[in-house]
Amino acid sequence: MEKGKAYQDTAVRMIKSLLAAYIIAGVLLLILALLLYKLRLSESAVNVGVIAVYVISCFVGGFLEGKMMKNRRFLWGSLLGLLYFIILAVISLAVSQGLSGSSSHFITVLILCTAGGTLGGMVS
Repeated sequence: MEKGKAYQDTAVRMIKSLLAAYIIAGVLLLILALLLYKLRLSESAVNVGVIAVYVISCFVGGFLEGKMMKNRRFLWGSLLGLLYFIILAVISLAVSQGLSGSSSHFITVLILCTAGGTLGGMVS
């Protein structure tokens, strides 16, 4: 009975951290959209901004997950970054109905999300 409760607590903590990461991403994307509108940013500046949003939101999620888990923080942070990417990829594939970009872009985003979550977990 104790193991089931521990798994349930772990899942709830992960969901809370993922939700926090996606809320941070939403806020940062709104700020980026406002900057795009007001400053007429170039496409390359927007791409850098989106990558920064990925890394910052995964970092914050990994940091929160590391604070909640107390042990093997980097591992939990990297798992959060991986789950963040998987959810992002599934939604992206469902909306675009296939790979719109190159597979190297997917791999780059996977590495950045996982690294951001791992770094957040390590800092926590």
